[in-house]
Amino acid sequence: MSLLMEFAVQMKCQSCADKIKTKLESTVGVDSVEVILDKGIVLVKSNLPSSVIKEKLEDGGNVAVLNGYGSQLGDKYINNNPSIHTTSAVAMLGGPVGYSLSNSIQGVVRFIQSSDDKCIIDGTIDGLTPGLHGLHIHECGDISKGCESIGEHYDAKGGDKHGGPEEGENNRHTGDLGNVEADENGRATFRLEDKLVKVWDIIGRSVAVTESADDLGKGNHPFSKINGNSGQKLACGIISRSAGLFENTKKICACDGVTIWDERNKPLAGPGRRNQKTEEQVTSAKEPCSTI
Repeated sequence: MSLLMEFAVQMKCQSCADKIKTKLESTVGVDSVEVILDKGIVLVKSNLPSSVIKEKLEDGGNVAVLNGYGSQLGDKYINNNPSIHTTSAVAMLGGPVGYSLSNSIQGVVRFIQSSDDKCIIDGTIDGLTPGLHGLHIHECGDISKGCESIGEHYDAKGGDKHGGPEEGENNRHTGDLGNVEADENGRATFRLEDKLVKVWDIIGRSVAVTESADDLGKGNHPFSKINGNSGQKLACGIISRSAGLFENTKKICACDGVTIWDERNKPLAGPGRRNQKTEEQVTSAKEPCSTI
């Protein structure tokens, strides 16, 4: 299923915008492109992972940041109140707001509720060994003891049978998302569709990636029906609400003066995030901090 993605892109002229539009329209998997130069926005409808679209946007030297997701586009910019709403969430694995056994394992996993019975899981995880790794939603949003405090696999019905994502609700945990595959460089880029996950039920819980492949409950090991015998949790992060289309209007974060462009190369929290800004830049920011 194709989704709309909103990117903030630094564009200086119409020719830049035209080049972006032409490049994306020639990409297999992209259904439509709209470039709004005066607002610095590119809307892309595609079934590709957001990281792939971002790489395409930055091929020509542009800088791009994913602002939000949506499943459909209504009347755009009517009285500056576009008729768009979607439910999205995001989890950072590793880094300042996640946990990782190794500093090299970091990633982002996004959840987009495209309809009542379909959730899109879009993500990129770096630092893995090449091959398959299990991906699961866990009960708790508690990483005070690393990934050991996030609980068991989340299940909306409280079931105890592990399975694969293609199974029905009585034969899997809701949080059983199957496997993602890392390439020879250790990067897993994925876009999954799930029929049981509901974004409004998983906000405040956690997502984790494991050291081994999930056998989807079909193995002979005693842990097969518990966690797919997928080994220890390598990295995890708390699932938080994120912005949908046109919901993230932040340019400068009022709490620390970091711009949306600065955020691309800054940690999400901690002393390394703050950048030297003038008093005018910081106090003129109208938008509060937000997670994108």
